[in-house]
Amino acid sequence: MDKIILRELQLMALIGVYDFEREAPQALLADVELTVDLQKAQHSDDVADTVDYAALAEWMVNSAASTDFQLLEALAGHLINGILATYPATEVTLELTKPGILDNARAVSVRLTRRAA
Repeated sequence: MDKIILRELQLMALIGVYDFEREAPQALLADVELTVDLQKAQHSDDVADTVDYAALAEWMVNSAASTDFQLLEALAGHLINGILATYPATEVTLELTKPGILDNARAVSVRLTRRAA
């Protein structure tokens, strides 16, 4: 099956368990992979026949900015469920990364994969 992949999409979200994390929105990075049928788009060369990834990116940015979760797992679940409800993907994998949160690690990530119902 075909894939559309967005890598390192920057999102801003109020997220975290600790008080210092809740003072201001933090930068997160999202990698998202949508399994979609791209045959029609490859022949038509028309954005209407595919997932408009600029619109997907804008939706993700706006959705993350409007949330107030404590856990990356919760925000990732919110985003992946919204993608499946909004876009014609049969499967979505989302990796959500929080850079610089631990002194001894570059980043922490969660990765979810969900299939359309």
